[in-house]
Amino acid sequence: MIFPSSLYLHIPFCRIKCTYCAFNTYVNLDNLIEPFVRALIKEIQIVGRSKPQQKLHTVYIGGGTPSLLTASQLDRILTTIRHEFDLLADSEISMESNPSDLTSEYMAAVKAVGINRLSIGMQSANDTELKLFERRHDLDAVLRAVESAREGGFDNLNLDLIYGIPQQTLADWEKSLQVLLSLTPEHVSLYALGLEDGTPLKTWVDTGKYPAPDDDLAADMYDLATDMLGSAGLAQYEISNWAKPGLECRHNLQYWRNLPYPGVGPGAHGYADGVRYSTILSPQRYIKLMNEAHREFVFPHTPATEQATVVDRESEIAETLIMGLRLTQEGIRRDSFRERFGEDLLDVHPETIARYEKNGLLYVDNNVVRITERGRLLSNMVFRDLV
Repeated sequence: MIFPSSLYLHIPFCRIKCTYCAFNTYVNLDNLIEPFVRALIKEIQIVGRSKPQQKLHTVYIGGGTPSLLTASQLDRILTTIRHEFDLLADSEISMESNPSDLTSEYMAAVKAVGINRLSIGMQSANDTELKLFERRHDLDAVLRAVESAREGGFDNLNLDLIYGIPQQTLADWEKSLQVLLSLTPEHVSLYALGLEDGTPLKTWVDTGKYPAPDDDLAADMYDLATDMLGSAGLAQYEISNWAKPGLECRHNLQYWRNLPYPGVGPGAHGYADGVRYSTILSPQRYIKLMNEAHREFVFPHTPATEQATVVDRESEIAETLIMGLRLTQEGIRRDSFRERFGEDLLDVHPETIARYEKNGLLYVDNNVVRITERGRLLSNMVFRDLV
């Protein structure tokens, strides 16, 4: 089977490093943004030319803070993508953003260069929680950002929220959900706070400055969100994602269906031609390597490729199961699995699937295997047993 690809671009620059963030991001490097854009364009050219006529149906510009780029810089990047790839006419082109960057003028300019889906890092409607995260916006900035995005022509907005925050109450969480819903986003992503090694927030919790997140309370928050978002007409289609009908994030569906997505930019991850890989982290080294690149590379490798692993059949099956079962409505279609791997899904892990079906964590019929509503809170246990 031949599937259209998705392209991920990692923009590693931020104004402030949030206290929970473990992504590959850097502050105080604004002087590198323009050299980085030129280097990124060169990497896009290398990936495109090493496998001509690649069809793309989504592009995702993540970070970091892509909204630090000017509309002109984004235009040059997207023009290169259109030149080097077969970008389908109805492609979804997403960009992550910080609320503080979004004016109506900037939004209109970004929309004009081809971005048609915007993800705004709201994170919370509680200014105390935003200060804990050292976000550079407050609630008023979120409200202005959504208004600016609408004025700029965006009709496909995602808002992110984080739950399970130290000292966060169920009432605090309900307020954030109420504010979010008042902004009528087309898509919502909700993430349980993870305490990542090397982050200030994990250090503060480990040293007792803040209490550890309460897993039982986080589960109650998840249930509350499921009820409130569903009542507002947002359908849950993935464990952490809700959308209005037809506005599910097509790029992220590519990940969850375990389909190909080349990744470019420092700290990007990609999966293409049976290779799962990551790129170097340092923006300075990335720029240098791209400036010095003068030879052809074998797709999907570029001068920035740091680690690469050929995915064998067993690993591909495991990854397909773990990712696909995150899709709460779609799950894993048995006919598609059989066409891809040559055997029925139930023959791969018959005892494990039967056990979780009996326990009410998996739903199984002749067409599909999917996680149940009860199984969503225990999904990590199910995924672990299927690896």
